Amino acid sequence: MKFIYLALGGSIGATLRYILSAMPHKIYWGAFPLGTLFVNLLGSFLIGFSFILFGKDNIPENLKFFLFIGVFGSFTTFSTFMFDSLNLFKGGDIKFAILNLGAANIAGLFFVYLGYVLGQYIVNQIH
Repeated sequence: MKFIYLALGGSIGATLRYILSAMPHKIYWGAFPLGTLFVNLLGSFLIGFSFILFGKDNIPENLKFFLFIGVFGSFTTFSTFMFDSLNLFKGGDIKFAILNLGAANIAGLFFVYLGYVLGQYIVNQIH
């Protein structure tokens, strides 16, 4: 049964990634992989937020497979992020490659923390 939750979540996450990663490119056409960065930062925030919102120590196994492994696992695009960074290096866009690596990692950590803190705040307000 866990594979059904995983597959369903994965298909939802992949579809959302495809849709949302294209959105920034409607207003920006440069070489920087803004869509991938956007999705990774949003995913970082959502995983931190959801971890708290769903009760970090009491998350049901089926929810873990569906949301955390399935949806978030296919929504965030680390392999695409690395591939974009490699292509920037190979294309001689060293500044953009370093910016992409630094922004995704540093801002990603910040967004996980932000989601975590916001989730904790909401849970505390409810209880």
